This record gives sequence, C-alpha cells and structure tokens, in this order.
Amino acid sequence: MSSHPINLGLRFLLEIAALVSLGVWGWQKGEGWVRFLLALGIPLIAAVLWATFRVPNDPGTPPVAIPGILRLTFELALFAFATWALYDAKMITLAWIFGVITFLHYATSYDRILWIIKQ
Repeated sequence: MSSHPINLGLRFLLEIAALVSLGVWGWQKGEGWVRFLLALGIPLIAAVLWATFRVPNDPGTPPVAIPGILRLTFELALFAFATWALYDAKMITLAWIFGVITFLHYATSYDRILWIIKQ
C-alpha cells in the first residue's frame, strides 16, 4: 500500500507541510533578522537531514546510510515536531488535522514500516 501513487503523493504533501509548519513556527518565535533565520533555517536543516540520512533502496542510494529503525524514528520525530510546532503556533485545528493525517498515512503504510524496520 505504501507504494500506491495516492499514498506517495500524500507522503510528499505531508513532508512539504511539515517543512512549512517548521518555517511558520520559526517565524513566530523570532524577531527582527532572527525571524528570517529561523523561518528559513529550521526547514532547511530538516530537509537536508531528511534527504541525507536514509535507508538504502528507499529509493536509491542514500548519501549516508542509516539503520531502518533510526530512519523511522527520525521521520516520526520530524512529523511530531511539525505537529507540535503548529500547536505551539496556536494553530490547534491544523495541528490536529496534520497529526491525524500523518497517523493515517503511517497506518496505511504498514508494509513500508515493516520493511524499514528490517533494514
């Protein structure tokens, strides 16, 4: 199920939404030039980490290969941080929507979760 085009599209949208959430949170927490640094820096760091530390064949060759359980932990931590960031930014409804959709995505991607744990 995790390789279904709709689920892959949803995963991509969740990743983008997580980065936007982190940027919005950074914007709200900073003032002056720090606001710009946080709004751009936090999502950029998250995106670089997301793209760099991967499990082999998920898809292709990763720049830095890590164990599957570590990758899964990183993914869940990033989505949890994005959910919390929305909540902390006083976007309670969006936080709930994002959190529930993320949970449903991982629930329907059980085959990927089992595969990634075995890596």
